Amino acid sequence: MQHTPLTDSLGNPVTLRNAASAAALNDFVEGFIACEARAVNVLGAAHDTSAIVQASCAALHMFAESADAPSNARPFIDQALASAPQASEREQRFVAAVAAWVDGDLPRAIALHEEQARLHPRDLASLKLGQYHLFNRGDSPGMLRLALQALPAAADVPYLHGMLAFGWEQCHLLAQAEAAARHAVHLCRKEPWAHHALAHVMLTQGRIAEGSDFLASVSDTWTDLNSFMVTHNWWHQALFLLEQDRHADVLALYDQQVWGVVKEYTQDQINAVSLLARLELAGVNVGAARWADVADHLALRLSDHVLPFLDLQYLYGLARADRTEPALTLLRNIQAHAATRTEAHERTVWQQVCVPAAQGLLAHAQGDWATAAQQLGLALPRLIEIGGSHAQRDLFHQIWLDALQRNGQWAAVQNLLQPMVNAQPESVRLARQAGVVNGVLGLPALRTVEHA
Repeated sequence: MQHTPLTDSLGNPVTLRNAASAAALNDFVEGFIACEARAVNVLGAAHDTSAIVQASCAALHMFAESADAPSNARPFIDQALASAPQASEREQRFVAAVAAWVDGDLPRAIALHEEQARLHPRDLASLKLGQYHLFNRGDSPGMLRLALQALPAAADVPYLHGMLAFGWEQCHLLAQAEAAARHAVHLCRKEPWAHHALAHVMLTQGRIAEGSDFLASVSDTWTDLNSFMVTHNWWHQALFLLEQDRHADVLALYDQQVWGVVKEYTQDQINAVSLLARLELAGVNVGAARWADVADHLALRLSDHVLPFLDLQYLYGLARADRTEPALTLLRNIQAHAATRTEAHERTVWQQVCVPAAQGLLAHAQGDWATAAQQLGLALPRLIEIGGSHAQRDLFHQIWLDALQRNGQWAAVQNLLQPMVNAQPESVRLARQAGVVNGVLGLPALRTVEHA
């Protein structure tokens, strides 16, 4: 059989049975690293049994983050493995990494992506996939190391600098993160992952108005993106508005941009749960209909258990929508799933972090403030292990603070809240909350602590 020697758009040689598949493969590679919807176009080349095409199709199915994703990916990865002997060593390693993901062996997948970054640093689709796995395991130093590996060879690619920016930011190295994000945007104004990383930096540093203005200034470029990226960047804009107590604007963003793009998708669902919950914690009545709409989709995820970070938000969303039976079923399923984990990291995260967090979230949604405060307090110090970003995990901290306050633990709340107010002098939301706490405690109504 004749194999046509070609390269992808990043210069990596590819082995294709059908040269016409090159365009679809490039759509996957470029679309994946640029967060664009055209990544799905590789499915149009599924008739090509080439290993790299089939592995890309398998990866695309896995990104559904659903219980049936591995079975949907299985025919593609099996074909990729069958065709792998005719593929290059780089392609074989990518196939093996995706196969490990389908098999649920994430340590092996990560090791293969790390090896790929050393040997083929312009394989940025492999690098971004490796970052995705490391992110979901709370290993931000690993995310950063992986991106740094590619820097000398792929410094011309704006999307690498976006990946670097997010790695720096998740490691709390904010100056480096901002520099990398701004360089990415300088190379390509439409770099939504870099926009996202810079939003993280500005939120963390309390640059609320600047962050909101920045996202507004680049939002015209958020076209043809995958639903996660476009809804998530609008979610970040909503967080800036929420800090300013612009509640009507946040609700409008929720209705128009955050919820409703692809309601069936996991990430769109957790963006919705998280934003509705934050609005309620800020004292906004979001209405039962909004919760019910999201819960209709969450009710289909009671046995997913793809990532603990996702399950926790499904559970809270169901409970807030008064779907008590599905919420209890999901809690029992989480406990059963945790008990059967064998891989060391998975076992400790599900059993020692996810289960107490799930119990605390359900208790909070049901008004059992003491249990919520206790169980979330157990989970929060190790919450990074469930994955998600600082900004995303902050939801659980806000729920814990609310539980402590409603449980009458005012001194504890003051000690937790005031450092946040100090770090976020522009936040109207935090200042308002601190005013309530100080009033109950008989303290002066100080907005921030003056620095000498």
